Amino acid sequence: MAILDNIAKAAKDFFIEDDGHGAAKAEPTRPLPTAQTPYTPPVAASPAAFGTAPVVTQPEQRHLDHISALLAGDGKDFVAYTKMVKSMAASGLAGPVLYQTAFNAFAAITGLDLPSLLASADQFEQKLAADRNKVLERHREKLGETQTLKAPPGAIVQLLQQEKQLQADLADLTRKLEEKSQQLVAAQQQLNDERQKATAALASYELANASATTDLKAHRQAVGAMVKSN
Repeated sequence: MAILDNIAKAAKDFFIEDDGHGAAKAEPTRPLPTAQTPYTPPVAASPAAFGTAPVVTQPEQRHLDHISALLAGDGKDFVAYTKMVKSMAASGLAGPVLYQTAFNAFAAITGLDLPSLLASADQFEQKLAADRNKVLERHREKLGETQTLKAPPGAIVQLLQQEKQLQADLADLTRKLEEKSQQLVAAQQQLNDERQKATAALASYELANASATTDLKAHRQAVGAMVKSN
C-alpha cells in the first residue's frame, strides 16, 4: 500500500536535517551629529528620545542554529522521535495513530521504551529552560542591571559609565560644555543602539526558544494522548 511505503520511507529518512545557514545582513552605519548649535545648558536625554526598541517577528538564523545545537542528540531521543512524527505526518497519519505508529517504528529502530522517551523530553525541556536563564542573565549584564566579577563590563555598562562621567565633566568644566555636550549625545546614541541590538537579540532568541519549547510540549502531550488511548 502507498501509505505503508510512505511510512517506511519516513522511518528511513527521519535523521536527515537541513543545515543551511542564512547570511547575516550588515547594519547601516548611523552618522553622528555634526551640526554646531549655540550654547545652551546641557540636559541629559532619556532613552525614549532615541526611539523605541525594534519589533522582532522572526528569530535570527544564529539563534535558530543555537537552539538546533541545544536539541542535537544521539538519534535515540525525544527530538529524533519528533522528527519521525513530522516525517510520517506527510503520509496522511494524524492524532494518536500517528504517534503510536511513529513510536512503534522508533522503538524498533532505537530500542527506546516509552518511559525513556518521556524522560528524554523532560531533559530537552530543562535544557531549553536553563539556556534561557543564562541568556537572560547575560542580557541583564549587558544592560548594566547586574554586575559580575567574572567578566569585564560590557559595552552598555561602559557607555553608562561614560555617560555619568561626561555629565560630571559638564558640571565641572564650563569652558568645554558645548564639546562635552556633543560627546554626551553621541555616547547616549551609542548606548541606545547597543540597547536596541541587545533587546532585538533577546527577542529573537525568545522566539526561537519558545517555538522549540512549544513544539516539544505539543509532541509530549500527543504522546500522553497516545498512552491514554491504549
